[in-house]
Amino acid sequence: MPITLPADLPAYETLTDEGVMVMGKDAAALQDIRPLKIGLLNLMPKKIQTETQFARLIGATPLQIDLHLIRMTEHQSKTTSAKHMEAFYRSFQDIEASGEKFDGLIITGAPIEHLDFRDVTYWSEMERVFAWTQTHVHSTFGVCWGGMAMINHFHGVQKHILPEKAFGCFRHETIEHGSPYLRGFADDFVMPVSRWTEMKQSEIDAASGLKTLLSSTGSGPCLVEDVAHRALYIFNHFEYDSGTLKDEYDRDISDGTPINVPMNYYPGDDPTKAPANRWRSHAHLLYGNWISEIYLTTPYEMSKIGTKITDLRRTNGPSDDTLLD
Repeated sequence: MPITLPADLPAYETLTDEGVMVMGKDAAALQDIRPLKIGLLNLMPKKIQTETQFARLIGATPLQIDLHLIRMTEHQSKTTSAKHMEAFYRSFQDIEASGEKFDGLIITGAPIEHLDFRDVTYWSEMERVFAWTQTHVHSTFGVCWGGMAMINHFHGVQKHILPEKAFGCFRHETIEHGSPYLRGFADDFVMPVSRWTEMKQSEIDAASGLKTLLSSTGSGPCLVEDVAHRALYIFNHFEYDSGTLKDEYDRDISDGTPINVPMNYYPGDDPTKAPANRWRSHAHLLYGNWISEIYLTTPYEMSKIGTKITDLRRTNGPSDDTLLD
């Protein structure tokens, strides 16, 4: 099944050209199924690039995904046109007021790592978002700063400034082989990392109810499961395109910002050579497994999302045959 997107969203044409199954909303409405309703709270400056990256991953599953783009209410984008934002995004304030519920929500990273969480201009609204997920979202996926903010809000785990930027493709290890989110994962693999902060494993271990699923000796804990809050926190960037680290490196070189060549990224660490994507398959595995777990556990009746049910496994609604008629 495809991901449903507005036909005039830039990601629609990009993903269609890549062979990703994409369907316009009018055509999707004719299919007699309940699609999974996924929200993307996009905090990144390059919003069109970020929309495409996440749509690519969640649109590669056999299920129909109804993607909704969300922005912070008062924070205006300086790098994405007002026309694009007006056409495709809804503010969190409007989402909250509507009372609608979501099967899944992705909260992206944001280039504000140097700030204390409470110094972020929209922090009070972010705290409302986090509280809202507990009653209106079945499963939330916090990415990079989004994950750090969530784990801090719910568990008080702090982020720590690094002496230099963690930048490149770091080797990671699968810690919890039995996790349904890691089906098909190799014992070790590479993943893009681009951040000035870190979360410490000792502080995650000291918090109640958290389980680290992926980790790296070079960049620390990566993927953390928070069962009580129906959430995953990932501090690195499976969603990155092949050239995203290159774009960041070239930008910093052009601006005169001190930056190391991203490690283990260019062949022979030579920036004149084209980088190879060595994380794409695991990126699809992780996000595909997340979508699969949502499908298996979310209530068929969306009004029941957020209720205190530990594992629905679709026992409270129609059979799978009815859902995917």
